[in-house]
Amino acid sequence: MKKQTKVAAIQLATKVGDSTANIASCERLSLLAVHEGARWIALPEFFNTGVSWNPRIAAAIQTTDGAAASFLRDFSAKHQVVLGGSFLCRLPKGGVRNRYLCYASGTLVGQHDKDLPTMWENYFYEGSNPIDSGVLGTYDNTRIGAAVCWEFMRTMTARRLRNQVDVIMGGSCWWSVPTNFPGWLQRLWEPANSLNALAAIQDSARLIGAPVIHAAHCGEIECPMPGLPIKYRGFFEGNAAIVDANGQVLAHRSAAQGEGIVYADISLGARSATGEIPNRYWLRNRGLLPTFAWHQQRWLGRRWYARNVRQA
Repeated sequence: MKKQTKVAAIQLATKVGDSTANIASCERLSLLAVHEGARWIALPEFFNTGVSWNPRIAAAIQTTDGAAASFLRDFSAKHQVVLGGSFLCRLPKGGVRNRYLCYASGTLVGQHDKDLPTMWENYFYEGSNPIDSGVLGTYDNTRIGAAVCWEFMRTMTARRLRNQVDVIMGGSCWWSVPTNFPGWLQRLWEPANSLNALAAIQDSARLIGAPVIHAAHCGEIECPMPGLPIKYRGFFEGNAAIVDANGQVLAHRSAAQGEGIVYADISLGARSATGEIPNRYWLRNRGLLPTFAWHQQRWLGRRWYARNVRQA
């Protein structure tokens, strides 16, 4: 059993599409985590932009030489920590991926491209092809994996990573059921949506056999509703959390608690996974509204992405 290591997960009050402001906030919060003794720090998925249906996000897409990747590399080198997060990354051939980079003391441990975009994410990037395992590499004799957001909702993520990693760096940009929907619909759908945002991480940690350092976004969102004559008003679900290899939550921050950092001491040693991975595609039931949005926004988003984002 390895010694305990202090780790941190950031919960970011996001300014959607404002890369400069969000990187500055990530630097401020990460510096606080360093001062508290954290040696591993997770940033959210889309840490420099967040995501909603906002065309401004397309202008914030960067390459691996851009400000987002440079921040990860330079901060990890300066403070001798492990630091990871994902951002919208343009490839040399023109496509865009949701790419997770993890640096340790300024050296790239590895990268992971999210397998599939979720809902309105389809407007801004495409899934990895072929799907990579999410195994990033090894640092200090610790095998590091990565997973983001709805990858935790799919059983194939657990199959890819099961017993292959000692720790998972992750993050989400999970949004709520619209708060401008009738109250009875919010009461019907939002509790399950909020539960899934944390429970999927717990389930995945247990089935994979590794602790998860999971960062998140918080704050309100307002944007057009893709393909519908109404606006979306809602919020990011939060749920920055550190979960052990048994699926137990060691530290957690809700959306209502706002921006901040969660800390825990975890063992980075390997543990055999427990429980059978369900013989189905989705690890947890998505619910009626997310299922509709998954298909409708995927169909619309892929076409907008091909016309407006993807370059030949």
